[in-house]
Amino acid sequence: MKKVLVLEDEANIRSFVVINLRRSGYEPIEADSGELALEQLQRHPDIRVALLDVMLPGIDGIEVCRRIRASNSRIGIIMLTAKSQEMDKVTGLMNGADDYVTKPFSPAELIARIDALFRRTGGEQEIEDSGEIKQGPFKLNTRNRTLEKNGERIRLTQIEYSIIKLFMDNPGKALSREDILNEVWGRDYFGELKIVDVNIRRLRIKIEDDATMPAYITTVWGYGYKWGF
Repeated sequence: MKKVLVLEDEANIRSFVVINLRRSGYEPIEADSGELALEQLQRHPDIRVALLDVMLPGIDGIEVCRRIRASNSRIGIIMLTAKSQEMDKVTGLMNGADDYVTKPFSPAELIARIDALFRRTGGEQEIEDSGEIKQGPFKLNTRNRTLEKNGERIRLTQIEYSIIKLFMDNPGKALSREDILNEVWGRDYFGELKIVDVNIRRLRIKIEDDATMPAYITTVWGYGYKWGF
């Protein structure tokens, strides 16, 4: 079964999510606190996607996200936020979340996001060329989905890996934010373009010598980004 962690302290919302996950062929693993969510992740190491509510007493969703990312780069993470929690969206993404869904949300939107992220995290087998792409100081291994810079491994989430591969497949080409969103998150993605910008910011912190003066992922003002040297 395709396991999804559901961290939500409001029982009615959690029940609504769980019912729709089961209808869509997923196995929901429930938690009503950050502490229990971390325990569930230990009990179920095959969880591939986590839905984390931001606002929780005790250990909140952002802290759970941060702790997951400290040891696991492959699991997909979606933050559940309220409309007024704009900074929480950015904070969650900068701490390693792959996506966010704003409450209230429709079942179709939520399941579409989970389906797309499940594919990206390897929950379903993807056909991909096996080998390496070498450009400048970087080596991308497309078999084990890893990136090295000057021989040093850089930990990437699966979304970050997909962005880097898109760039390295298109060196020197300006890619619009819409191009990146469509290729990485899918053409049926419901979200906003700023998720691209936040992920690019996170990637620059990881791969650039100086993230404030990027040399590898450069901005094409008013359009998008370009990979080059």
